[in-house]
Amino acid sequence: MTAAPVAASAVAAEASRRRTFAVISHPDAGKSTLTEALALHARVIGNAGAVHGKGGRRGVVSDWMEMEQARGISITSAALQFEYGDNVINLLDTPGHADFSEDTYRVLAAVDCAVMLLDAAKGLEPQTLKLFDVCRHRGIPVLTFVNKWDRPGLDALAICDQLEERIGLRPTPLTWPVGESGHFRGLLDRRSGEMAVFERAPGGVRISAERRLTPDEAAETYDGEWHTALEEVQLLDHVDEASFRAGRTTPLLFGAAVNNIGVGHLLQTLVELAPPPSARPDASGELRDVDEPFSGLVFKVQAGMDKAHRDRVAFVRVCSGRFERGAVVTHAATGRPFATKYAQALFGRDRDTVEIAYPGDIIGLVNASALRPGDTLHAREAPVEFAGMPSFAPEHFAVCRARDTGRSKQFRRGIQQLEHEGVVQVLRSELRGDAAPILAAVGPLQFDVSAHRLEHEFGSAVRLDRLPYSLARRTRADDRATLDAEHDVEVVERGDGALLALFSDRWRLASVQRRHPELMLEPLVAGADVEA
Repeated sequence: MTAAPVAASAVAAEASRRRTFAVISHPDAGKSTLTEALALHARVIGNAGAVHGKGGRRGVVSDWMEMEQARGISITSAALQFEYGDNVINLLDTPGHADFSEDTYRVLAAVDCAVMLLDAAKGLEPQTLKLFDVCRHRGIPVLTFVNKWDRPGLDALAICDQLEERIGLRPTPLTWPVGESGHFRGLLDRRSGEMAVFERAPGGVRISAERRLTPDEAAETYDGEWHTALEEVQLLDHVDEASFRAGRTTPLLFGAAVNNIGVGHLLQTLVELAPPPSARPDASGELRDVDEPFSGLVFKVQAGMDKAHRDRVAFVRVCSGRFERGAVVTHAATGRPFATKYAQALFGRDRDTVEIAYPGDIIGLVNASALRPGDTLHAREAPVEFAGMPSFAPEHFAVCRARDTGRSKQFRRGIQQLEHEGVVQVLRSELRGDAAPILAAVGPLQFDVSAHRLEHEFGSAVRLDRLPYSLARRTRADDRATLDAEHDVEVVERGDGALLALFSDRWRLASVQRRHPELMLEPLVAGADVEA
């Protein structure tokens, strides 16, 4: 056998061990708590943190930003890589708040599966529906974990009805609750027919002890509740791996992440059912197999993870081949060589040098100032370019100015960094000048993050003045003079060179279009833009 096929088979074998998935949900459903609990069950941390924060307990490893710890919400996505048995897990925690949809959307470009987390009391919520639509569009199979079953909530069958009626996913339970929400007795393991009973760990800082009951023991101890669970679960289909990966069904599990109940079942299910990395389509639609030479997709850039060094980390999903630290690869956007001397494995804020990575792995390239979300890296001998990341249509706009003009250098550097990372879109106006760029965002919380980072990372406190615009349309240079003459309309330039016309509302836009039908005013859904 020649050397090349041996190398290719080794890459394919390593790829088959990987499970790369994101946890998605509406805010406050318990994403970060579940992320921590999964790491605890894999025994890569000794004690779980707490997002709701009792005295003396640290914060979750995936919520490392000061604002995240202060507000108790996820603001930026985080990557955790760890081994579980013979498998390598690449877990991505995502922001749930709609204001940070762009970050979540980018993460979903880098995973092979998603865990949709539902609050037992609220079921499917608006942001959850939007995120599921993204998964469906990208062909990402979804497992569903119903969280907080130890608190009062909806009926289990009602949640199943929501899944089927509202998003067209047929639930196929792997576990089913014994006892209604708020009166949780344990879990019916559908595969074994046994009942799992949990001894709750104080505060959920350690793995809950699990005890197994035979069907007869469960019936004797929990009589009516056990038989109700049996009758309910028999109304629903069994898991079919092919239909799950095709996006027609969702394996369904129940639990309580804050008490580490049902989390072990979820982790084992991900190993057994979640698809490993596979061939990925490039920008032209051609498939890049996992055993072809190295390629990777940059899906996130983050600064400020290491306060001591103020470095910048590009998060890269390895799509094909074997990555070796120190190798010189090609940056597809520029055609220039890119050195990978400083490559790291990520675990929240913590990082360790990584020498080798395989398809499915998430690596961090440090001080990667040339890289932006959506960029492709590839081996010199095997060029490829994957589709870029979308820019969401902004709905909120604010002029940003440095409070201290003597800090203008720090201000400009901070604005450039926020634009580079995609934290906000930065728009520039000829009338306002570089000292007063316009920040454009999907939601107002992005302004809070931007202002906080400008002050604490770059030493430039800022003043944000909200503008009366709520929508943007792509236009062209030939139409600029006509639009500039209109009241309550402003033409600005985005970092990629696109000209955007900003309007106060849809009625103002309609008025301008009626009087000037010749103008090009395209919604930001063409090319790389999507609606939030």
